[in-house]
Amino acid sequence: MGKMISRGLALAMIAGAFTAPTALAEGEFSGNVALTTDYVWRGVSQNSENPAVQGGFDYANGAFYAGTWASIVDFGGANMELDLYGGFAGETEAGLSWDVGVIGYVYPDADDLDFLEVYGGLGFSLGVVDLGGYAYIDPDNETVYLDFTAGFAASDVLGFDASIGTYADGGDDFIEEYTNYSIGATLATEYVDFDLRFWGTDSDGLGDAGDERVVLTVSRSL
Repeated sequence: MGKMISRGLALAMIAGAFTAPTALAEGEFSGNVALTTDYVWRGVSQNSENPAVQGGFDYANGAFYAGTWASIVDFGGANMELDLYGGFAGETEAGLSWDVGVIGYVYPDADDLDFLEVYGGLGFSLGVVDLGGYAYIDPDNETVYLDFTAGFAASDVLGFDASIGTYADGGDDFIEEYTNYSIGATLATEYVDFDLRFWGTDSDGLGDAGDERVVLTVSRSL
């Protein structure tokens, strides 16, 4: 089973590019660190339903961004996931945001699990409601993952969102086709951010890793 970067961390950096163009004219570095009760990727636990430490670094310069992100994992003989990614993001005068890039998933102690995805996404804000969608393509394993999100900003520090994603496998049974969904709330404080999220899938073949669960993540930007 493959997995991927916590897209929220990458998109937070991209959003920063839209709100601070002057600072990014010369490039800007940022970092993040998090502790989560379970690393869930596309609805599936990546750490045997145990807590995980995560973190990464990002660089943004104009529309260009690049970064790396890592997490503890426990599956298929792997104990660590390292993601390397880069791309371009921007926003049109009409308020339509776009993002295209490539991401490599590296497992240092289980390199037979390594894989790569190319992705593209669009987003649009309807006042306090944000809508977005992404497509991720793994050309080697011939898989496509589609992800759709809707977010609502209740205040400057409190937000709610929901997502639904579906996997299609065109290759040699690289991954089971299934759909996952999540409902979450985020709270930003002066020192740390909190994310409380319910995850579920429609799969009966993923075992305990695909069961419904509630995950709490505490993160801090550096």
